[in-house]
Amino acid sequence: MNSESAENDNLTTSPSMNAPIEMKRTRPLLGFILMAVGMFMALLDTQILGSSLHEVQAGLSATPEEISLLQTSYLIAEVIMIPLAAWFSSILSTRVLFTLSCAGFTLASLGCGFAWDIQSMMLFRGLQGFLGGAMIPTAFASGFMMFPGEKNQAKIAAVLGLMATLAPVLGPSIGAVITDSLSWRWLFLINIVPGILVCVAVALVVHIDHADWSVARRFDYLGAGSLAIFLGFLQYVLDEGPRRLWMEDQSLLLMLVISIVAAVFFVWRSLTYRFPIVHLPAFAHLPFSIGCALSFVVGIGLYGSIYMTPLFLGLVRHYSALQIGMTVFVTGIFQVLATFLSIALRKRISNQSILALGFGIFLLSCILFRDVTAEWGYWELLLPQALRGMGTMLCVIPLTSLALGSFSGEVLKGASGIYNLMRNLGGAIGLALINTELFYARFDLHYRQLLDHAATASTSVGRASDQLLPLLSGRIVDTERAGLAAQKMLDLAMRREALVLSFSDVYALMAIAFSIGIALIAVLRVRTKTTSSTESTIEAHA
Repeated sequence: MNSESAENDNLTTSPSMNAPIEMKRTRPLLGFILMAVGMFMALLDTQILGSSLHEVQAGLSATPEEISLLQTSYLIAEVIMIPLAAWFSSILSTRVLFTLSCAGFTLASLGCGFAWDIQSMMLFRGLQGFLGGAMIPTAFASGFMMFPGEKNQAKIAAVLGLMATLAPVLGPSIGAVITDSLSWRWLFLINIVPGILVCVAVALVVHIDHADWSVARRFDYLGAGSLAIFLGFLQYVLDEGPRRLWMEDQSLLLMLVISIVAAVFFVWRSLTYRFPIVHLPAFAHLPFSIGCALSFVVGIGLYGSIYMTPLFLGLVRHYSALQIGMTVFVTGIFQVLATFLSIALRKRISNQSILALGFGIFLLSCILFRDVTAEWGYWELLLPQALRGMGTMLCVIPLTSLALGSFSGEVLKGASGIYNLMRNLGGAIGLALINTELFYARFDLHYRQLLDHAATASTSVGRASDQLLPLLSGRIVDTERAGLAAQKMLDLAMRREALVLSFSDVYALMAIAFSIGIALIAVLRVRTKTTSSTESTIEAHA
């Protein structure tokens, strides 16, 4: 047996020492589709509030800070549950966990729809994120368990990749349409009917494994607690950091220190405890470790671009929520088209080649965004968004097969949680850096540069101000006040240009991240070829 085979044998062994799982293939296709729909619902709700926050704020009489916590509470709860789902699946069985998760998510959605104040909304949003978080890795692991084999896994990865990336892209568009047509409360109430159908159908159709309550006796409570503190505090610091100027806020500094200590303890506990929450030795498998790193980069690009494009259209172009939704919908269309392209390419070239192509296309879309101006609208954004949609799918589909295709059983469940967690962490850290660079570091730099330029070109600025005065004099009788108004208009124009330049800089930083991703793919290709050559040499001399 060669070393790679031995490695794969070790990786497919259950860390909980359970007996090998014999999967019942009862109507697997229908079961997989149902679980994919449930996962889509959970992922859709991560972004569905994005274009309707002002309406929710008005409806609940909340402050802007309280409204921002609605997104934070959902993401914190979700990111804590994702790595824990494998253990709950082993204890309850995949079918029971997914059914309970979907039922709880549906009830929490009902609570959000009828929330009476901001506190009740934050509670129900947290429950939504925690319970919905279990559906995401469970759907990924179940797809690979129900359909083993490289040919089947390529199709499963395509469906899961499409759901995982399409849901957050369509979230703002669907949210804008629902809020504009009905009310913001229907953003949550639309989950009720499909949630009930998925719950009942999964309970009747899906039969993958059996419950093992003995696992509960080996549950690592210290590991789970440290993991929850680490991820929960980190997510909160990342969400609140840009607004509170990071370490200038002593409470954030304390939370960051606690998060780091909890992370160190969690790693130590996972490496020393016999039945750890997360199977860290899976990182010894190079495709998985590089796959997780690439998933982190994809999270930066996916959630960063989903956040920045609507933000640009709202702040710079002053588009309505519905106009923003219709503009970004282009990305979703090209994601669907790229799914079929990825399946066709898989028959001709390797996963690594498709992955490199996807990262290259996404990199090109970031480069095109570098030329953004304050006049960009639907047509100017069409090509960059189309490339972004295609690149995203050509990244996610082969990446899923690359990272998870070598695992099975309980290790597959744990690896699925880590893989999905890395994408979410990439998005969280990426958004924190984007907010910092966009509204503080880069904006302040460009605004100061524009002010300096205006000071050195005072004649031109004065001429522009003089041209505005006749336009304002008809509305403002006082000449002095008209002059102040003209200066304010010029200042607003400079602030807008500084913001546009900041958007351009952030896309440049995102391009750097994807360039690093391409370098990692190159490392994986070289390592794979070296391993294959070594094994061929050993077999030739055997």
